[in-house]
Amino acid sequence: MSAIRKLRIIDQDETAPAGTAGAVRVAIATQDRKGLNAHFGSARCFTVYDVTAQGWTHVETITCDDVSDEQGTHQTDGEDRITPKVDALKGCHLLFCVAIGGPSAAKVVAAKIHPIKMSAQPIDAVLERTRVMLDGAPPPWLRKVLANAGVATDKPSFVDDDE
Repeated sequence: MSAIRKLRIIDQDETAPAGTAGAVRVAIATQDRKGLNAHFGSARCFTVYDVTAQGWTHVETITCDDVSDEQGTHQTDGEDRITPKVDALKGCHLLFCVAIGGPSAAKVVAAKIHPIKMSAQPIDAVLERTRVMLDGAPPPWLRKVLANAGVATDKPSFVDDDE
């Protein structure tokens, strides 16, 4: 049986941006908690942040004991390693990882999490890129993710002149 553990930060400061309007919850697949550097199936950790146009706040770190290797090879014992990870990530809007297989991506999307494959880079670079997208006019795919998640943004949506 695989173990999933969550370390959640509880901030007593009510002015913290977590959970504020326009925040998007982002999970980043990592092996070292410093960079986006893991495939979804082989990630030992997922760092989770709430990102707004003004900045980001670390929400929790999810650690996984039972992972596949970097080539995506799974043990043949029949144990499902993906579903516990997806369940632990519920509530996230975006998932950044180096790679994700088709069956895993399908489970992530079914949980209303948008997977994004990116090259390895520091976590701060991923968060800053997300913050900049939220601060400007978010691209259509991100507006759709935010709308489906019920996350309001401060930016006006585009309106058809015929309406």
